[in-house]
Amino acid sequence: MGGVEDEEPATKRVKLSFGERRSLSNGTSLIDPIAGSSRDMMARPLPSAGDDEVVGSKGVIKRVEFVRIIAKALYSLGYKKSGAHLEEESGISLHSAVVNLFMQQVLDGNWNGSVNTLHKISELEERIIKSASFLILEQKFFELLEEDKFMDALRTLRTEIAPLCTNGRRVHELSSCLVAPSFSGSHAQDNVRLKSRTKLLEELQELLPPTIMIPERRLEHLVEQALVLQKDACFFHNSVNEQMSLYTDHRCGIDQIPSRTLQILQAHSDEVWFLQFSHNGKYLASSSNDRSAIIWEVDVNGGLSLKHKLSGHQKPVSSVSWSPDNCQLLTCGVEEAVRRWDVASGECLHVYEKPGLGLVSCGWFPDGKWIFSGVNDKSICMWGLDGKELECWKGQRTLRISDLEITSDGKQVISISKENEILLLDREAKVERWIEEDQTITSFSLSKDNKHLLVNLLNQEIHLWNIQGDVKLVAKYTGHKRSRFIIRSCFGGIEQAFIASGSEDSQVYIWHRVTRELIEALPGHSGAVNCVSWNPVNPHMLASASDDRTIRIWGGLNAQNVKRGGGGAAATTAAHSNGVHYSNGKT
Repeated sequence: MGGVEDEEPATKRVKLSFGERRSLSNGTSLIDPIAGSSRDMMARPLPSAGDDEVVGSKGVIKRVEFVRIIAKALYSLGYKKSGAHLEEESGISLHSAVVNLFMQQVLDGNWNGSVNTLHKISELEERIIKSASFLILEQKFFELLEEDKFMDALRTLRTEIAPLCTNGRRVHELSSCLVAPSFSGSHAQDNVRLKSRTKLLEELQELLPPTIMIPERRLEHLVEQALVLQKDACFFHNSVNEQMSLYTDHRCGIDQIPSRTLQILQAHSDEVWFLQFSHNGKYLASSSNDRSAIIWEVDVNGGLSLKHKLSGHQKPVSSVSWSPDNCQLLTCGVEEAVRRWDVASGECLHVYEKPGLGLVSCGWFPDGKWIFSGVNDKSICMWGLDGKELECWKGQRTLRISDLEITSDGKQVISISKENEILLLDREAKVERWIEEDQTITSFSLSKDNKHLLVNLLNQEIHLWNIQGDVKLVAKYTGHKRSRFIIRSCFGGIEQAFIASGSEDSQVYIWHRVTRELIEALPGHSGAVNCVSWNPVNPHMLASASDDRTIRIWGGLNAQNVKRGGGGAAATTAAHSNGVHYSNGKT
């Protein structure tokens, strides 16, 4: 393979193809002049002038490093003239001449020359030199195979790669390539070769110290890191990344938290027990003690209107569950049946029942082809959409009143198995794990990433558990009231950074998930708040269901009340209590 050797005139500039010019890490297309002596070829630290200078008010940013990183960013962005001008005007080079030569030799396939130049880069540990030489000679080996030069490849393996005495396992793998070569003699793969050489240069860049070769996208990484730190430090952060700017420090106000009543929905005739937004945020489903469920539609302006009122249950409807594609809805009556509805038409598609038993919870398998249900004989059953029972886990798997969740990979079924115990059932591995609490568990909610479980307890605490690997208690949230009823909580906001919960004191509570500090206690309802649901698409929309027979839609402080026509009594705009107090359906 070879290429330009050391005896070339030092002032010679090697010509590159257009594609290879673009691949040079610092963006330059020509190698800087290099003095002829080997002593001059040694890489040295950048010029000492200004080495001790710093920029910035804190005195922690070294000027030389700062300028080099800016130059690197300019070249990466394609501003090659600007990068070159910066190097010239500042007197600070992005790379030394010997490093530029090394990079060029790698792109040219001058393998022997690049290995020789590698040894001339000062202050490199022997371990790094060997590892980098191995990568270079491995590339040489593969390109020889690609050109059907098997004897040359064998010679490279025996006399150049093996003597490095590093990565013996990889040497064995390279040997097997000679026994059963997978590289055909195609000579029309220059573009592929160029890609592989560019990739090789990136791998070498990761291996060499950053003072020698600055990592790709270093400036972008530092800026992103600063923005992420600002975001993490923002107590009220609930805005999308597109709203973050480099021009000012990022800081969200409390107006980002949904804390103002925008709309009151009043179509249920009794206590509203449960509600849940669809996965796409376009619908809200609610269920009630009035034995009905309602599908509400969210319009482009954030207003909700009644789409379908679902009737047919003979008992109060305790919960609902959206299909993965948001086109169907499950509703579960209290120890009764589970019904499957078509969202577009409001038609009941199927009724799931077990003779002599009642169903107490429901959920969807992630592919939407099966459903799960808890049964009041404490078992959990899996059904096909046609109503055929496919599998049943008997024993102490669930309670008469229990939530049911399935992880998004379909592997784990989660249910309250005892008063103070949650079952994590791996349905494929047949492995059972448990979360054990000291208090009675009333409800739970699974995070979107399947990593955490939010558990409501009888003692007016909400516990956050990490359920990856060994279960671990992460945080506790307090302040809300719960003494008699089932109160539900949920994750919400951008990256689910907040926790919201109902409460028996008629308020909605919101905590910061990480700091556990209480952000808001929202008044407005006139009965116990049984359930809350945060819109998974709109981080500024929260819904709450209450014994006062209403659903409240909450938005940011700067949001306007929803103005709409044709809502009738089912949907009103208000920011105050309706003045009537309900408890357990009684006035």
